Amino acid sequence: MKFQRCVALAGALAVTLGWLSTTAFAATATASLSVTATVANNCSISTTALAFGSYDPVTTHASSPLDGTGTVVISCTKGAAATIGLNTGSNASGSTRRMANGGVFLTYEVYKETAKTNIWGNSGVDLYDAGTAPSSAAQTFTVYGRVSAGQTGAVAGSYGDTVTATVNF
Repeated sequence: MKFQRCVALAGALAVTLGWLSTTAFAATATASLSVTATVANNCSISTTALAFGSYDPVTTHASSPLDGTGTVVISCTKGAAATIGLNTGSNASGSTRRMANGGVFLTYEVYKETAKTNIWGNSGVDLYDAGTAPSSAAQTFTVYGRVSAGQTGAVAGSYGDTVTATVNF
């Protein structure tokens, strides 16, 4: 019986020492894993229509212009500096913006501010300076439009134009 206990004790001791020996003599090595990413400046742009409504060349708008508003919405990477340009549209004559109804036109202009003193164009000082994006949240900019008064050559019908909005960043 003593012998069996000694064998059992020796076996238990061997198992314990085997466990200790693998633990005590285990080796490790380390290495650094480099992790990188690049955030690029990026912007997206969308618009809502500049809808003037009804133009009456006989009475109301014979002597006063018709005003309307639309919007340009941009979202840019935080810290990106952006400008917004609006071209002269698909019916322009030189630098004069025009809406068309067949071969008949209504002239109009778009401006950067409600006072309608600074034309919103597609280059140089006519670009809208959107500044530096404080975050990537959408920023909305109002387009102030004006159809000139006294356009008595206008015929009844629907007039339209397509202006391309561009964000530069």
